[in-house]
Amino acid sequence: MIISWLDFVMLCFASFRLTRLIVFDKITEFARRPFLREVEEVEADGEIITYIEVKGKGIRAWIGELLACYWCTGMWCAGFIYLLWFFYFELVGPVIMILAIAGVAAIIELIVSRFID
Repeated sequence: MIISWLDFVMLCFASFRLTRLIVFDKITEFARRPFLREVEEVEADGEIITYIEVKGKGIRAWIGELLACYWCTGMWCAGFIYLLWFFYFELVGPVIMILAIAGVAAIIELIVSRFID
């Protein structure tokens, strides 16, 4: 099936926003907590470095690796968004549109904050 360029752009922004929601946003931290832990180390110059460690073994570690990798999660989110759009558009179309609008808004905010700061 061929999709319009507008649908393609909408799906891209929706996938971008869903991926960021899962991997980075504070609101979904509770879902990442069983699989990941944040570790802070103080460098010799006093700078604090934060990094992510995967917890557990087996399926728990696999899910942790997935959640720790923006690119990996992005692939799954893109596939999920596309399949929902393709098979259940009437039901999920509005949600995909909201995610797309939020994705564009996030990018605009990033651009504006770079010029203000």
